[in-house]
Amino acid sequence: MRVNARLDAETQRQLEYLDEATGSGISDVLKASLQYYYSQVRASRAPRLARLGAFIGKQGSGRSDVATKTKEILTESFGAKTKTNGRSSERVRSK
Repeated sequence: MRVNARLDAETQRQLEYLDEATGSGISDVLKASLQYYYSQVRASRAPRLARLGAFIGKQGSGRSDVATKTKEILTESFGAKTKTNGRSSERVRSK
């Protein structure tokens, strides 16, 4: 795909700097920039629990059932955090 874009002076200066600093050429700088921006937007739009999945089941927890009991473990953990002095604390939920 061919792209034609109008750049303000500052953006043009940045593009020229990246072209010179990397020696990659304008097309490669733009491709890399788009790939980076795309990955940032995708990561920010991913459901938060899905992002948590990157850490679930990793080595070192001492438990061998984490991968199969993730929901149960998280539910227990969150439940424990809402208890104070042996009684449940009141929490306000937004709808």
